[in-house]
Amino acid sequence: MMDWTDRHCRFLHRLITRHTLLYTEMVTTGALIHGDVERHLRYHAEEHPVALQLGGSEPADLAHCARLAEQWGYDEVNLNCGCPSERVQRGAFGACLMAEASLVADGVKAMLDVVSHVPVTVKHRIGIDRIESYEFVRDFVGTVSEAGCKVFIVHARNAWLKGLSPKENREIPPLRYEMVYRLKQEFPELTIAVNGGITLNEQVQAHLEQVDGVMVGREAYHNPWVMADWDHRFWGAEPSGLTREDVERLMCDHMVREHAEHGTPWHTMARHMLGLRNGLPGARRWRQVWSDHRLRGNTPHEVMALAHAGAATASPA
Repeated sequence: MMDWTDRHCRFLHRLITRHTLLYTEMVTTGALIHGDVERHLRYHAEEHPVALQLGGSEPADLAHCARLAEQWGYDEVNLNCGCPSERVQRGAFGACLMAEASLVADGVKAMLDVVSHVPVTVKHRIGIDRIESYEFVRDFVGTVSEAGCKVFIVHARNAWLKGLSPKENREIPPLRYEMVYRLKQEFPELTIAVNGGITLNEQVQAHLEQVDGVMVGREAYHNPWVMADWDHRFWGAEPSGLTREDVERLMCDHMVREHAEHGTPWHTMARHMLGLRNGLPGARRWRQVWSDHRLRGNTPHEVMALAHAGAATASPA
């Protein structure tokens, strides 16, 4: 979810669900060690609980970044061992780390040694390339858990490191949820969450009968209102009571503040909510107005008014 789940996206999602754990986009250790720490780690207090997802492989670098995460108040540090992109592979991290379970274990231990209360978790695939045996992912989880990791988020597909694009890696390797279920059965003391291909709340509910958690990525981004009843359905909490229009208006307020405080153009934030009205009459026209570059000189609240006026006279999405 690099370049997707930035702090503005997470602000939107937190308006819709107050209890779901939110994850940052993957931030490389190099970006934090050599780049602008504040730009990468700044977030809104409203985002809690929020986890920092790291990309890296050197234990010392991971430890440095885990310490930063704790200092900045993140609720979790997550090591990505699932991203299959060639850019990530060139950095020697992501899914290719599944072939080096002992190195991942060293990284986890190094992070746990420098934090006092932030959990360190790992996100990974069920296999790499054509390695499709359950024993491979079982041994990976076993080795890493011995270093102190207690939470594993498992994308239930293999990652093909050569020959498939990241998009194809989300679609072509078959989903094998039963392998994730089997991990939970074999490691009942660990927290096992499942990820991959999950688009419906009914699917979430079915998975929760087998494992401890569910991670939803692209569906939550493209259709954020799917999360509107999560607090009630999965947490037993009262829903926020906000309508889609309320969320849109609060995002407009957020865009105005961010532009005033940091100079962030509103259209770079508005892109995250283009799926907010999916399935409603006029949604296509509403998206078109919010995406119209000719309106960038208008205020967000003015664009919202135009978008609703356009949606009211448009044909169904």
